[in-house]
Amino acid sequence: MDKKRILFVDDEPNVLQALRRMLRPLRKEWDMSFVDSGEEALKAMAQQPCDVIVSDIRMPGMSGVELLEKVRDQYPGTARIALSGQADNEAIFASVGPVHQFLSKPCDAETLKVTVGRACALHQLLRAEKLRKLVAQTTALPSQPAVYNDLVKALQAPDVSLRVVQELIARDIGMTTKVLQLVNSAFFGIRQHISSVSQAVNLLGLDIIKALVISLRIFEQFDPQKLGGLSLDALFDHSMTVGAAAKQIARAEKTERPVADDGFMAGILHDVGKLIIAVRLPEEYKKMRLASAKSNMPLHVIEQKVLGATHAEAGAYLLGLWGLPNNIVEAVAFHHQPAHSMTKAFSSLTAVHAANALVHDADAENETDTPSLLDTSYVDALGLSHRLEDWRGIVSDVVDRKEEQ
Repeated sequence: MDKKRILFVDDEPNVLQALRRMLRPLRKEWDMSFVDSGEEALKAMAQQPCDVIVSDIRMPGMSGVELLEKVRDQYPGTARIALSGQADNEAIFASVGPVHQFLSKPCDAETLKVTVGRACALHQLLRAEKLRKLVAQTTALPSQPAVYNDLVKALQAPDVSLRVVQELIARDIGMTTKVLQLVNSAFFGIRQHISSVSQAVNLLGLDIIKALVISLRIFEQFDPQKLGGLSLDALFDHSMTVGAAAKQIARAEKTERPVADDGFMAGILHDVGKLIIAVRLPEEYKKMRLASAKSNMPLHVIEQKVLGATHAEAGAYLLGLWGLPNNIVEAVAFHHQPAHSMTKAFSSLTAVHAANALVHDADAENETDTPSLLDTSYVDALGLSHRLEDWRGIVSDVVDRKEEQ
């Protein structure tokens, strides 16, 4: 297997030497280069593009932010990681767009190895190069205009509460994903994996949320007519239903709380790849939706034929680049094909797969020729076939409650 190429950029010679020493044991796994400026980094990239670039943010001449912006535009398939001792909000805010993940100095070898290694491993998850580059260039996902406007209005009010902001962000998949990226990528020095919007907003605080939303406009509004026929409202409704059902299924199996919590968030984010494809390839997405409806084949099957990958893989790739917890990334990646996962026991993935398939079944109950998305062989291999009727009951209850609201 070819070694992954990693480029480290820092204007301080002592830092580069320390990185060389610290990472020496990884020479058999990574082809590493070390340069002292943005200009030298671009020269090195021109000779041989790298899989991952790790750059300091504050450098004389071309700053790390400028460098990573150029890498994003010229080498979109490269994962971009900031490694900086500067923790002031100004530098961090400038990094939000071009940086996939942010690591703070001093960074121990294990953290750096895990973060860079994970970025390399994600290439195996999304092998379709064209789609991988489009996903890696994504800096924000479309937000529902009404929810975005409500959030801006709320943040401009002098007496806005954290709870109101939490509830508004949680009503939108694009906003939810971006906030989880920020709080999980050590942008603000939080060293724990967060999989809940309420936790994320609490940790970031109102001042930072206001700056990100009003000044930096990290959430993007898109003309619904330019999303290939994708309805943000319908996607949100389906995703929230799947998230709620996945959480209840996990609870019914008496799992530990993190399994249910990760199942809930993964359920909300399981179709985030549809947002990416609809934004980046709206015409192709529209054609694939029409082909799916006409042939009565699941959309992900059409996507695989046309793009060489599915929205599940695209979404998981972005969430992985953005540093979301592995359990969530795995559940999103394999929610249509859970047997492809290495996990062979009930997990957040199981809950999301079952919830998504059974919600689709409930939506299509009057369309007898619509194929089910449920992988019964996978469920049987886990020894859980006898639980299916209970899971169907859970989904039915969640759907009924949604319709009563």
